Amino acid sequence: MATRNAHLVPIGAEPESGDVAVQRTWRSAVRLSSVAARMERFLGGSGFDRGPWLTVAFAGGIALWFWLGNPWQWGVAIAISVLVALGASASARPFNAFPELRKAAAALGLLVSFGICVIWLRSELVGAEAIERPEVRSIVAKVLEREEQPGEDRVRLVLAFQDAESGQAHKVRVNVPISKDDPAAQEEAVIRLRVRLMPPAPPMLPGGYDFARTAWFGGLSATGSLIGELEIAEPAMQSAGLAKVQRDLAAHVRARIDGSPGTIAAAFASGDRGAITDRDEEAMRDSGLTHLLSVSGLHVSAVIAAAYLLALKLLALWVWLTLRVRLPLVAAAVGATAGIGYTLLTGAEVPTVRSCVGALLVLAALALGREALSMRMVAAAAFFVLLLWPESLVGPSFQMSFAAVLSIVALHNSVWVKSFLAPREERWIATIARRGTMLLVTGLVIEVALMPIVLFHFHRAGVYGAFANVIAIPLVTFVSMPLIALALLLDIVGAGGPLWWLAGKSLELLLGIAHWTAVQPGAVKLMPEMGVGLFAMYVAGGLWMAMWRGGTRLFGLVPWLVATPLFLLAPIPDVLVSGDGRHVGIVGEGDRLLVLRESRSDYAKDNLLEMAGQEGEPVSLSDWPGAECTRDFCSLTIERGGRPWHLLLSRTRDRVAERELAAACDLSDIVVSDRYLPRSCRPRWLKADRSLLDRTGGLSIDLKNERFKTVAAGQGEHGWWRGGRDEPPPRRRQ
Repeated sequence: MATRNAHLVPIGAEPESGDVAVQRTWRSAVRLSSVAARMERFLGGSGFDRGPWLTVAFAGGIALWFWLGNPWQWGVAIAISVLVALGASASARPFNAFPELRKAAAALGLLVSFGICVIWLRSELVGAEAIERPEVRSIVAKVLEREEQPGEDRVRLVLAFQDAESGQAHKVRVNVPISKDDPAAQEEAVIRLRVRLMPPAPPMLPGGYDFARTAWFGGLSATGSLIGELEIAEPAMQSAGLAKVQRDLAAHVRARIDGSPGTIAAAFASGDRGAITDRDEEAMRDSGLTHLLSVSGLHVSAVIAAAYLLALKLLALWVWLTLRVRLPLVAAAVGATAGIGYTLLTGAEVPTVRSCVGALLVLAALALGREALSMRMVAAAAFFVLLLWPESLVGPSFQMSFAAVLSIVALHNSVWVKSFLAPREERWIATIARRGTMLLVTGLVIEVALMPIVLFHFHRAGVYGAFANVIAIPLVTFVSMPLIALALLLDIVGAGGPLWWLAGKSLELLLGIAHWTAVQPGAVKLMPEMGVGLFAMYVAGGLWMAMWRGGTRLFGLVPWLVATPLFLLAPIPDVLVSGDGRHVGIVGEGDRLLVLRESRSDYAKDNLLEMAGQEGEPVSLSDWPGAECTRDFCSLTIERGGRPWHLLLSRTRDRVAERELAAACDLSDIVVSDRYLPRSCRPRWLKADRSLLDRTGGLSIDLKNERFKTVAAGQGEHGWWRGGRDEPPPRRRQ
């Protein structure tokens, strides 16, 4: 009776012990039910499109697979997601009264688990085991891809060959100097060559670019370079493949426009960026215009829009057809054909495919009389790309493309923007002013949306990119690309010369804007690593602001407001150590980075500068008065956290007397070496020799807090990682 009538206990009376337990359970259920009811009312009255959140859940499952470290964690995540979905579908009282909440939980749980399964399956199907160690060998290989890069003075070949001993097939990428290239080394040709091969490189430092992951999903087991001469064993069959058409088109455009403008025009026409010089690449990057060089949304949309409008206007002149056929349907078919052809011609890269899919959905909406730009259209395009290439989610190309599109759609679907751009009775100059203002606002919104992505992947922030894009985007969309297209068309009858001249002048203006913007004070600011957690907060806040409506979307600012000061106040690493132990950077001793070696590799130098958040040329330790350097070692003392830290850094691999080395290690807090050091070398805190670095990868060391980050910490047991597990920092001996 006590249990059955627990709810009848009078107010103020002391219930029996059994009554207390039941009453607490009942109150807990009431509280949970109340929370669920509020969520139900929120979802029911939000008035937003819920479909796109299914794509977000799918992407979340993919991201979860990359973040979790090993198969049992992936399996547990799948099981939990499925259980949530099943529990929501068959939930008992009191939650069966909340249909919106139950449908959301069931759908999101299923799609999260589906995302994990898709990327896991993709990794197992396409992942390629890297070669064990660097090697030099002679191979007979078939050419799969050929990419000409005159700007780098080389040709890049993707080859397939079979190991004669193991019988295992390998796909490798080899750089061939132009001076040793044979134009007959086309796709499908069989060549004989001697190559130096290397396993795909993991990130040099924590937070750096992970080429090993990219190579894994690209099926590459090694990269390398040609040694000696290249010999054609079997010439390629003569065929008009798209790759050859692309190269011929790029060569034709560069022949019509000289110099740097010609290389940019070739990139617009064919997607071939191989001839663009490093100087122009850097200027476009630092000015925030590098997205114009990648054939993506802007270019595909321009081609499809031009084909659609041209077909619509020309077909409207045919009265017989106009009276019998819906012209938007025919024009949409023409635009779709042009878009698909341009996508295939320019290499069908993931950003281009994404843009083409999105543009085709817009065409379908226009043909059916539906809203052309919507979140559902963007979500459908994203889902399609992620279903085919789920690994693209963690790459900057996918993230930047969709962040820009989401920003544009969210901004232009907002009430105040629609009101601002609504037609009205006014002078033409006022209309132009409003459109120009909106273009500037759109550029600023895109710049803000892309900044966390750029900081996370490239560790740099641009300041003037929005202003440069206000001029550059209309210039490329309405001047340069139409001129190039018309010039190519007129070249059929040999009359494209004047248009090529005009196109070249427009591209000279584009490059002028890029170079002028890039050299302005403060145009680029290097920033240290942004952690995955902070980046996730920015992504969550951005998605919330883009996909909700009304005042509710402002809650998305909360993660940004929390993440921004955490990022700005995050400690900058004091010491950076590359995964091979050869490159060491020391931060905080003046305005410039101190380095152990003056590397001829721009890759190593740029990685150290970006992770340190410093600009300018590094200073070699041998030239710094605070360091003592011999032929074999450099030693120095730096002050951090109110205490001195003694560093001993190896410079050569020459033999050193063990007793002398042990004595030097005993006086040091940190020893870094690119070789295996004997056990007798026992520094007071950290011995970062090859024995440790082979397991951890590169290090980012914070001396004040006596901790370090490792590359291994973000790798887990994914197939592309060949090192060991992360290791906790040791305690410092006094």
